[in-house]
Amino acid sequence: MFGKSLNARGLGSRLEACEDPGVKCDVCGRAMWRWPVLPTAWEEEIWSCSWCHASTHVGGEWFEVARPPYLPVEMRWERAVAEGLPLDVSHAFGIFDRTLCGIQKAGMSPSDYVWLPEREDACGACREAAGVIDDRWPQAVRGEDARVSVARRL
Repeated sequence: MFGKSLNARGLGSRLEACEDPGVKCDVCGRAMWRWPVLPTAWEEEIWSCSWCHASTHVGGEWFEVARPPYLPVEMRWERAVAEGLPLDVSHAFGIFDRTLCGIQKAGMSPSDYVWLPEREDACGACREAAGVIDDRWPQAVRGEDARVSVARRL
């Protein structure tokens, strides 16, 4: 599944998001996107699915394939932070400099705070998108041990 991604240099600049049809999401089966990251000593890559938002981390210090488990909507998203976002509305950070409702700002990032969809100031469109994304996760992959992670043995 990640054979091609282990040598990502051929996939384009490491600072651009790159879809690779050969890297399939283990949750929904769609193509995943490689996050734009600066090269590090550990050469970790982060892959995300733009459909169900599952992520997979490949590489790192111990060379592992880590697949974070399913989290319910109220625990899954961080609040988006960026210049120009309204302060009176709380948006959920999605992927690639975008909120779940589609606002894109250069340099957008997740904050250290969880985005809570039940709060009064939560963006309604982000809340709706979070529900749609949550529905894309089959029940079979929602258990804590449903997604397999693999670490290199020493």
